[in-house]
Amino acid sequence: MRLSLHTDYALRALIYLASMREDATTAAAIASGYGISKNHLVKVLQRLRDLGYVETVRGRGGGVRLTADPEQIRLGEVVRKTEVFDEVVECFNPERNTCPIVSVCRLPRGLGEAVEAFLAVLDRYTLADVASNKDALNRILGR
Repeated sequence: MRLSLHTDYALRALIYLASMREDATTAAAIASGYGISKNHLVKVLQRLRDLGYVETVRGRGGGVRLTADPEQIRLGEVVRKTEVFDEVVECFNPERNTCPIVSVCRLPRGLGEAVEAFLAVLDRYTLADVASNKDALNRILGR
């Protein structure tokens, strides 16, 4: 399974925020730390804000910060909210499906179970679990 760049950046941004020593940071700092597009990251941060994972404050002393303790943020939940799983294969999306065997095919059931198993594993991990090595993360991210 391959996650979209949007979900990848969302997870990276959350890890960055969970490992910070300061209260808030900027999109530019996160993008610089990972060497990724600031413009794309800003869109991801807006989505994370809309989902309630981060808050953004404009002006001096503002920035981006988590809205909950990292222990309360389950990775499976984040991935469910940022990823589109109706596109694993064409037949998952009835609007675009052109497969002639869709009415009798059993592949979607197996793939659906695989996606659920994937998410179930992620549900066992919190943001705190994947950001617990803060010193190492901060060294690599240039903080």
